Amino acid sequence: MIAVTATVATGVNTDVVMEAAMNKDERDLLDVLKFELDFLKKGGYGRSTREPWRPRYIFEDSLTCMNYDCKESPEPCSHCILMQLVPVELCSEKIPCRQIPLNELGENLDSLYRYDEQHEIEETVENWLRKTIARLEEARRVARLEAHEHGANVVGAAIKGAPLFQILHPKCANPACANAFH
Repeated sequence: MIAVTATVATGVNTDVVMEAAMNKDERDLLDVLKFELDFLKKGGYGRSTREPWRPRYIFEDSLTCMNYDCKESPEPCSHCILMQLVPVELCSEKIPCRQIPLNELGENLDSLYRYDEQHEIEETVENWLRKTIARLEEARRVARLEAHEHGANVVGAAIKGAPLFQILHPKCANPACANAFH
């Protein structure tokens, strides 16, 4: 949690200082993507029994989303771990995770929702998840080798990942949610 202090002009020659607690998504990206792949493969985006009329959205309708099932005061998407994957010029979109490029053609969830069927979208996302997970695992493997060769302090930050308590007890990004990844 990060404490932020902001000064707000009230229009009456005084300033009001407000402090707000902002939650940052501190999960490990690799673990989140592995969870998402597992969720997808197990049919997690099938029709909901609670809302069978509503389409299911990749990332948004799983524990990957820090605002999953959050009706009151959702966190800004800018705090989400997936923002690392969103092109900088698209970070200000209403739902930035829909802007993550999923293939060489630059297709993203936003464009796929307009033109593809659910099974085609899931297949594209599954392929992207597999490639991205493999790329992250390889980067970590290389970082570990370099750390071993040059001393752990040289690239320690590159292989840090998540804090130990989250490795032992990975959690949903929504602070109000008690669900844990298994």
